[in-house]
Amino acid sequence: MYGGGYGQSYQEQRLQQLMEQKQLRDFMRMYTNLVGRCFDDCIADFNSNTLNDKELACTTRCTLKNMKFNERLGQRFAEENAKLMEEQAKAAGQ
Repeated sequence: MYGGGYGQSYQEQRLQQLMEQKQLRDFMRMYTNLVGRCFDDCIADFNSNTLNDKELACTTRCTLKNMKFNERLGQRFAEENAKLMEEQAKAAGQ
């Protein structure tokens, strides 16, 4: 029994570590996509090493829009996951 608890604890730690790595990869992928999309949509003048007012406004709008989208997506995912868990709990109870 002691060995099972140790193995389970190790498995839980490993699972937690893998989940954290996946979250970091997902965040980095989202960030890279955001930067690429906003850069492609907003930056057109390469004659200066600073953003002009139009580019700055565009990148700000683009960033906020994408952050809000990802927040809404996360909320919808959480809602759907909660529904699924509830359905599974009902099915297990029957």
